[in-house]
Amino acid sequence: MSEPLYIIPLGGVEEVGGLNMTVLQYGDDLIVVDAGLMFPEDEMLGIDFVIPDFTYLIENREKVRAVLITHGHEDHTGALPFLIRELGGSVPVYGTPLTLGLLKEKLSEHKVSAPLHTVKPRDTVKLGEFTVEFIRVTHSIVDGVGLGIHTPYGLIVHTGDFKIDPTPVDGELLDFHKFSGYGDRGTLLLMSDSTNAEKGGFTYSEKEVRRAFEDIFSAAPGRLIIATFASNIHRIQQVIDVAVKHGRKIAVCGKSMVSNAQIALDLGYLRLPAKTWLNLDEIRKLPAREVAIITTGSQGEPMSVLSRIATGEHKTIKIKPDDTVVLSAKVIPGNERSIGKIINHLFRRGADVIYEKVSEVHVSGHASKEELKLMLNLVRPKYFMPVHGEYRHLIYHSKLAEKLNIPKENIFIMQDGNVLEINGEGARKNGKVHSGRIFIDGKGDIKDIVLRDRWRLAHDGIVLVILSMENPSGRIISGPDIISRGFIFEEASTDVISEARRVVAETITGLDPEVLQDLTLMKARIRNTLKKHIYKTMNRRPMIVPIIFEV
Repeated sequence: MSEPLYIIPLGGVEEVGGLNMTVLQYGDDLIVVDAGLMFPEDEMLGIDFVIPDFTYLIENREKVRAVLITHGHEDHTGALPFLIRELGGSVPVYGTPLTLGLLKEKLSEHKVSAPLHTVKPRDTVKLGEFTVEFIRVTHSIVDGVGLGIHTPYGLIVHTGDFKIDPTPVDGELLDFHKFSGYGDRGTLLLMSDSTNAEKGGFTYSEKEVRRAFEDIFSAAPGRLIIATFASNIHRIQQVIDVAVKHGRKIAVCGKSMVSNAQIALDLGYLRLPAKTWLNLDEIRKLPAREVAIITTGSQGEPMSVLSRIATGEHKTIKIKPDDTVVLSAKVIPGNERSIGKIINHLFRRGADVIYEKVSEVHVSGHASKEELKLMLNLVRPKYFMPVHGEYRHLIYHSKLAEKLNIPKENIFIMQDGNVLEINGEGARKNGKVHSGRIFIDGKGDIKDIVLRDRWRLAHDGIVLVILSMENPSGRIISGPDIISRGFIFEEASTDVISEARRVVAETITGLDPEVLQDLTLMKARIRNTLKKHIYKTMNRRPMIVPIIFEV
């Protein structure tokens, strides 16, 4: 064992709900665990989503043996099409049947392909110096797995996202025996989900949601519209089961919801009695009390089905006074305002709206403190690295590990790009590789400077300086004219505009003849002088764009 073993998180240790990606490297062999995206924060104006920076993987592309996907959520799979495109499409991807079923659809949308290898819990694969075993875990999506990664230095266990659900909807329990067996044999390092490390006790079972659904379905006088995550097949199954029990037919709306439900149905992960799933035209002909609609939009996405229903823009579904709308999902931080607007719109149109704050219509898919302690006790690692959480979650999880007698010096709180090195002498942090975030707008990425420009435009507006000049004398023929948007109301601020014109005119008059011959330098002088003037007089920093015509 002349080579050290490296564990490098490229995402997922400084944020909740995105960018999950971890690299394990030994010599010329490198494997990647997950490739997730993150949805934009408020200040990321115009951004569709965010993915990890793949620079380290691109630089080491010839060493990448495989990408291992723990489950089908976007925060673990969403960056994969971009990674495959960068690595050339030849890297094999391993995942369980539903995970790969969802991935095939995603890769097809992006017009990329890769070798996809289906695995089941307790299957093992040999990837260079790594041997990986897949372990069943329970989570808020079907077919989730953890990983037992055998390395030259010992066993590394990665839990993936998990909770310990004693009554899972599909009856498939977390594989306690396998995790306990790893503890008996000796685990070198545990990487464990930290999302709910602040939360005491145990996370409720997914089946607890059914009780709330039973009460809602029993009392609803008209149609039921249930919004949830398209990937939450367990939640969709529970809606179907309760709807069938109460004599309701099902309509499924939203591109991702229809696609995911059909994939789960084809793979046998969703059970649906014959003639229960109807299209919207068929559902419209039924009495309201016989209708249940499952849709997307639980996070207030502007173009989602629920958003269009709430604003009256959906072609087919119009809210009626007896309708009951259920938002069966946790509010992702940052989405509170948009979800609140949708709830208000629905109430205004006469619907009864039920959501997490007023009813038990959602449970988390992540382990709380007692479950996290149980996992630590089962695996009994020598070293511990909390993952999947913001910094405070990692700290809380590390404190749990300390209480269970893992030495503080054996616990590693990492940041994206940090390198954990394991060799014959032990484990230590050793340097940092290139990491970061790539902002995706449409089908391409944008740079940080573009995002800063958008922020400035949103907060301070734009000022256009337009003038015509005689070449080569530099004499102003017309202008300077000042046009602003989002900065000041021009008609009510004539003094400000006049003063800005004066500053620009004086700047040009004072320029050297050499500068007057160089439009780039001239624009820079105008921009800098006017920027200083506006900040000094108004304490504002609008974007300033000089436009000069030569005649």
